[in-house]
Amino acid sequence: MSEDHRPRTPREKYGEELRLRRTAARLTQEKLGDQVVCSPTLISHYEAGRRLPKPDDARRIDQALGTDGFFARWLEDLETKYTDHFAVVAELEQQAVMMQQFALTLVPGVLQTDDYASALFRAYRPNYTAAELDEFVVIRTNRRRVLEGPARPVVWTLLDEGVLRRRVGGPRVMAEQLRRIADMAEAGQLRLHVLPYEVGAHALLQSLLTLMAFDDSAPVAYVEGFLTGNLMDDPALVTASQTAYALALSDALSQQESLALVRAAAEEHAHGQQ
Repeated sequence: MSEDHRPRTPREKYGEELRLRRTAARLTQEKLGDQVVCSPTLISHYEAGRRLPKPDDARRIDQALGTDGFFARWLEDLETKYTDHFAVVAELEQQAVMMQQFALTLVPGVLQTDDYASALFRAYRPNYTAAELDEFVVIRTNRRRVLEGPARPVVWTLLDEGVLRRRVGGPRVMAEQLRRIADMAEAGQLRLHVLPYEVGAHALLQSLLTLMAFDDSAPVAYVEGFLTGNLMDDPALVTASQTAYALALSDALSQQESLALVRAAAEEHAHGQQ
């Protein structure tokens, strides 16, 4: 693996093997797509690791390439509960040695408590069952494991003050969530900074941002919007993202001041204040 690329995720390794097997079979993406009954563009997405085939498509790929169920069996190990745009990011979180997060309106997913995550799910899903709610919360909060154990990454968390003030799930839930973040910062699990309202405009005002760094591989940047996300590994875009993070961090409160503000906001929520 070249050192000037980020680590390959399992789904990207799957796609690379598919490309190699297709090439060895002397099939173009278009010809393989004809046999799988899908577009060549979709085959391209599979090979790039952006998408995974459905089980039936994987079986047709095996039939077309004569691979005796190889891709169908491997697919079972790659199934993910995450949306397509986030699945690769979730895999990269497990490999990162440093994560720098900026949150504009909501607590970053990897830091969310069960009740906070549950409140978010109820807010944007008009119809849900208790089982679906429980599954969503487990999927979201299982990401917290990346912050546990001796191999956990160095984590920087930069929060816009709006994250502290938006009452997600009610006073008790918000107080618990903010106390959890402050406790983690005081325990050395993350470095915490807050961008207060009085800063006004800052370099990350338009978007959340996550930066990830790896051993022996180039860093990446990830931004997310409604039902979509963009993982960037282009050096120029990653550098621009790192610069924006550094600029925003320079406007933030110190860790001590940030901790005091987070603790104060938690108490305000606990007492039902605005």
